[in-house]
This record gives sequence, C-alpha cells and structure tokens, in this order.
Amino acid sequence: MSDGAQFAIEHDDGGQGVLALSGPYLVSSIGNIDDALDSIDEPFGRLDLSGVTEIDTVGAWVACRLASRNDAEIVGASDRAQRLIKAVQGAGNDAELRPDRQSVWLRVPEAMGQMVMNGFAGMKGVVGFLGQVILAVFSLFRHPSRFRGKALVRQLELVGVDALPIIGLMSFLIGIVIAQQGAVQLAAFGAETLTVNLVGRITLRELGVLMTAIMVAGRSGSAFAAQIGTMKLTEEVDAMRTIGISPIEALVIPRIIACTFMMIVLGFYASVVAIVGGAVVGDLMLGIPFWTFLERIKEVVPIYDLWVGLIKAPVFGLIVALAGCYNGMQVAGNSEEVGLRTTMAVVSAIFAVIVLDAFFAVFFTEIGWG
Repeated sequence: MSDGAQFAIEHDDGGQGVLALSGPYLVSSIGNIDDALDSIDEPFGRLDLSGVTEIDTVGAWVACRLASRNDAEIVGASDRAQRLIKAVQGAGNDAELRPDRQSVWLRVPEAMGQMVMNGFAGMKGVVGFLGQVILAVFSLFRHPSRFRGKALVRQLELVGVDALPIIGLMSFLIGIVIAQQGAVQLAAFGAETLTVNLVGRITLRELGVLMTAIMVAGRSGSAFAAQIGTMKLTEEVDAMRTIGISPIEALVIPRIIACTFMMIVLGFYASVVAIVGGAVVGDLMLGIPFWTFLERIKEVVPIYDLWVGLIKAPVFGLIVALAGCYNGMQVAGNSEEVGLRTTMAVVSAIFAVIVLDAFFAVFFTEIGWG
C-alpha cells in the first residue's frame, strides 16, 4: 500500500456516500491526488478524516473545499485537524478573483480620457522643466563661477568626439545608398549625372542632419536619461540639493549645451562624409571621377542648403538633450523606471525631431529656400 495521501468512496449502513481520506495530507504529498479529488463526481454526505495521519494547512484547505463543494459534514477529524479546518474556514473569501470587465463603450472612453489627462500632465511637467532650465541659465549668467566647465568638456567628448566613428560610418553608407539608388532611377531618363545634385542636396538639407539627430537621440539621449535616472534612484540628486548644488546647473545645462553645439559639428560632418560616399559610388559606377564629383557639388548645390542643415542641427540637438534630461529627472520608484524613461526619451526625441523637420521643410520652402 502506498504511504502517500489516499481516498476512497464508501457507503454507510443507510447507503449514504462517505469520502474517506487516509494517509498524510501535507503540501508535499497531496499534489499527486489533487486532480483525482477534483474529478470525484459521486455524491457523498460525509467527509471522514479519521484515517488521516498528518495534516497541514493545505490539507485542511483541501478538506474544506471538498466538503463545501458537496455540502458534506466533516467527521473523524483530530484536534489539530479541527483547529486547522476552523482557521481555514475563517479565512475564506467569496470575492471574484477577477472583477467584472466593463463594456467596450465604457472602457474605450475611459482609456482615451486617461491618455488625455496623462498628456496634459506630461505637458505640464515639460513646461515646468523648461522653466527650471531657463532659471538655471539666468542664474549662471549672474554667477558664472558656478558654471561647470569640466563637465561641459566631458559631455562634448561623450556626445561629439566619441560619436564620430559610428556617425561617419552611417553617413558614408547612406551616401552610397542614395547615390546607387538614385543613379539606377535616373538612368531610366538618361540623367545619371544628376546623381551629384541628388546626393548633395538631400544630404546637406535633410538626411545628414536628420539621421545624425536620430543617432544622437539613440546614443546620447538615452545615456542622459539613464545616467540622471540612476542618480535619482541612488538619491545623488537629492544629496546635491541638500548640499546646495542645483542639479539643473550641474547635470542638465552641460548636457544641453554639449548636445546643441555638437549637433552642428556632427551634422556637418555627416553631410560631408555622405557626399564622400556618393563620390565613391560615382567614381566606381557612373564614371564620374572622385574629385570631379566633389567639384561639381559646389556648382549644383546652393549655399542655402548648407544653411538649412546648420540651422536645423542645433534645434534638433536641443530637443534631444531636453528629452533625455527631462525623462531622466522624472525617474522615481524602482530600476524598471530607468528603462521605461530611457525608452520614452529616445522615442519622444525622435518623434519631435521628425515633426520639427517637417515644419522646417514647409518653412524654408515658404521663404524661398526650397
């Protein structure tokens, strides 16, 4: 006979069914027969525990569940079993495990309303953060000795110098793709030489600065959010406030200045490298000598295309830095918030950059720089 928990259906003298439990009814032994107990479909009026050698809270809960399901009386329980059964019965709860789900006509408006409220709360937070930044800038003008020059130089290195290899490679490949695909399409009209115009104008006006901003958002914007967010969790930001150091002046302002300035440099650098990539394709595929391609760029690309890119670059850098620093300062609670805010910083920065790029395109077209 097995030493584990067992059960059997018996009948008393009156023919009434009796479920007799035997053996140890413990959390370690009851799992083997739990499914079998649930599948009992024969009715019984009594639950006999006289054969149970050991019992714990789980065993008492199983006995109570079986008795309540069949409206049966528990008999033959030891003193320990009676105490556990009484405790388990007192802890019962008839509440639903899951609340009733509202209809779609209520859930959708409620979700939309929550999104609107969250949007207004986010706008309020952004405006408040911008106010803090502006006040910190004026404060540094009044007290220039508080400006952290070493922190600015460090951020210039992290945002700009360290990003040169990856942005250069990305821009070079983008120039190759634009030139190759443009040449294939223009060949249908016998206008392969216009590939120079295509590469020069699209890189200087749009893709050079735009792709650089997206790369900086993913690289430096996320780093800003993660660094400041981690400092918030470890209470370093609170410690700075305690000793009289403004976190905005010490952490945010150097990052904003570095990202804004370096976006100009990186955007111009990316455009130049993309043009070089296009010149390589022109030399290898179109028969346009490398230096001739570059000389032709000066003739076919108007100077205002360069100014369009240089004007957009610092604005994009400012947006990326503000998104990263703002989301970093909003971190609170636990380490999961750091990952969430880092993701929000990158997504919001890229979205804002693309929207602003669309507005810039319309604006420059209206003023005759289209």
